[in-house]
Amino acid sequence: MKVGIVGATGYGGLELIRFLHNHPAVEQIDLFTSSEEGVVFSSRFGHLVTIIDSPLQKIDYEALSKLDVVFASTPSGVTSELLPPLVGKGPKLIDLSGDFRLKNPASYEQWYGKKAAPLEIIEQSVYGLTEWNAHNVKNASLIANPGCYPTAVLLSLLPLLKAQLIDPNYLVIDAKSGISGAGNKPSQTTHFSEVNESFSIYKTNTHQHIPEIEQAISMFANVETTITFNTHLVPMTRGILSTAYAPVMPGITEEQLVACLQTTYEKHPFVRVITDINSLTTNRVKGSNYCDIFVKVDSRTNRATIVAVIDNLVKGAAGQAIQNMNVQLDLPQTTGLDVVPLFI
Repeated sequence: MKVGIVGATGYGGLELIRFLHNHPAVEQIDLFTSSEEGVVFSSRFGHLVTIIDSPLQKIDYEALSKLDVVFASTPSGVTSELLPPLVGKGPKLIDLSGDFRLKNPASYEQWYGKKAAPLEIIEQSVYGLTEWNAHNVKNASLIANPGCYPTAVLLSLLPLLKAQLIDPNYLVIDAKSGISGAGNKPSQTTHFSEVNESFSIYKTNTHQHIPEIEQAISMFANVETTITFNTHLVPMTRGILSTAYAPVMPGITEEQLVACLQTTYEKHPFVRVITDINSLTTNRVKGSNYCDIFVKVDSRTNRATIVAVIDNLVKGAAGQAIQNMNVQLDLPQTTGLDVVPLFI
């Protein structure tokens, strides 16, 4: 199988290369660029010398149309114009940006501040939260890969919301991410001297993943809700830790919440329900496609604390994209992704 990556020089693109290079179904990886045509990839990223020595190619629709799968790992606002001409023209398209996630173009333009993709293309896109939408992913021509924060939040909350075990009207979600979530373009907010030994909140009540989470809750749990969601920057490279708080419905116990999560994900190899909070850290999933989830009920307040950890570049981006590709190819979802977390 021949695959292409548009936006290979970003962190998400590099992770796609890392996993696809060892994927048994992939024989060729073509790398495309809008600004660095002809540059030998390993000259930019020395760790890939002797591994990826091919030059970056100019974005060319004829070349892209001959591939089996095209991954787009670009900033938002790029693929809304780049991918529509390829939809239904041959390759399976997996978009890691946010351009096709929101079904309402007006909502996209409000939260992202950019022009939305054509409505007819948005309507064809399939939201690629693999554990919850594999049956639609399988035959999709365009997959909208979920955002990193929504992946952690939704995997931990959807089972409990769908089973009506927690109150959807008072969801408060506090999420934290490593620096790589901001991409590899230098900025003052990601400068070492600004981030090191510091901890900050950003996009307070305005993060673009808010409507994505609310839309997915409606889609998969059949619940309409408005969430409080805030994000924080942690001085580490990788990882997301999401902590959600929700009232427990009358008569529901902690054991029922744990059992619900375990039953939901017992056949899903990348979601692990953890019962020992002392070991729940971002390091335990670093470099892997795992999502680990923990839940605890406070008997004094009758509120549940629901925690999830993922690697934002893997389960939150490249890993989930390849997981979706595996579904489309009718391969085991673990194909090419069955790696041990780095931990340290």
